Amino acid sequence: MFGIPGKQAVTLTPAAAAQIVRLMEKDGSKGLRIGVKKGGCAGMEYTMDYVDEIDPADEVVEQDGARVMIAPMAQMFLFGTEIDYEVALLESGFSFRNPNVVEACGCGESIKFAEQE
Repeated sequence: MFGIPGKQAVTLTPAAAAQIVRLMEKDGSKGLRIGVKKGGCAGMEYTMDYVDEIDPADEVVEQDGARVMIAPMAQMFLFGTEIDYEVALLESGFSFRNPNVVEACGCGESIKFAEQE
């Protein structure tokens, strides 16, 4: 919908792709759907859910066996994002390197986009 021909909406690091594949196989899901919703101290939050069905309106990105679906309302906010999976001493999880974010809260859970008022 908001893509550039020949360029994926989001990219995955090898670590993120491997983790998505592991979780897809474990849960028997079709892939990971990502989106954004209003919330958090900066205004917006990412959403992530493993799903059993692909919505025809989703932007589908497939890389190294991993499948990510981008919810229609989130496509313009996520274009150009790199998704990584990081493992640290006390926590592990997905991280988003999103060029569309202009501000993030101190806890790292919410973001603000330039398009927001």
